[in-house]
Amino acid sequence: MRTLDEIRAALEKSFHTTETLCAGLADANWRAQSLCPDWDVRGVVSHVTSVEAVLIDWLPEDAAALPPLAKMTEFESENAGLDNSAFLDRVRAIYDRRRRNLATLKDEDLQRPSWTPVGPKTYGRFMEIRVFDFWVHERDIATPLAIETDDTGIDAEIALGEVEGSLGYIVGKKIGLPDGKSISFHLTGPITRDLHIAVEGKATRVEHLQHPDVEVTADSTTFIQLACGRIDPQQAIDSGAISWSGDAELGERAARNLRFTM
Repeated sequence: MRTLDEIRAALEKSFHTTETLCAGLADANWRAQSLCPDWDVRGVVSHVTSVEAVLIDWLPEDAAALPPLAKMTEFESENAGLDNSAFLDRVRAIYDRRRRNLATLKDEDLQRPSWTPVGPKTYGRFMEIRVFDFWVHERDIATPLAIETDDTGIDAEIALGEVEGSLGYIVGKKIGLPDGKSISFHLTGPITRDLHIAVEGKATRVEHLQHPDVEVTADSTTFIQLACGRIDPQQAIDSGAISWSGDAELGERAARNLRFTM
């Protein structure tokens, strides 16, 4: 898990990036379709901010205690009739309250057992998931509007970490790499990384592969967006954003089946 300073910095960047994205939107942009099929741009912002409304002044007492999730619906209902400028003011107000919460957070708070969207974990893991959620949703807005994003930094590292932590599942279950086979993913930037998985009974992360059966190459943003089901694998293949060498059938299967969440 990341340190308190790293989580604070990542969430602050998440808040700031979302505010900056929204401040530059024309009314037509707010109504544009996002990468989430069910939401336009404003719907994405409303969703990601409604979760922060839930977290205001809340710290978990135990992993079985749910946060006040009803506040999500309340936030969305209260803001439904606002124009975009007034809505953005409400978004900023939520983030300012969360900033005040983060300023008082202590190291030991990160270790509190907590409900999270992926099961009982700790409050620190919950906050890492929040950073991941923000990072993906920011690009749900920016990508279709052709807005340039900063895909480096601690928030991007945490977002990639969520995919890295699921690589065994992705390779073993979604790609279905056969037993005895291995795969390397080469991320070319803006985050550069080599990720290796070998299947020996089950798909397991390893530090190094001398001769992987297949090697897949992509930029880190494409890799994360494909893993989150945000972009069409065929378009990424056609544009060269993702490519492979070695076993051609396994490489294509990998490029088309990275998605582990939506």
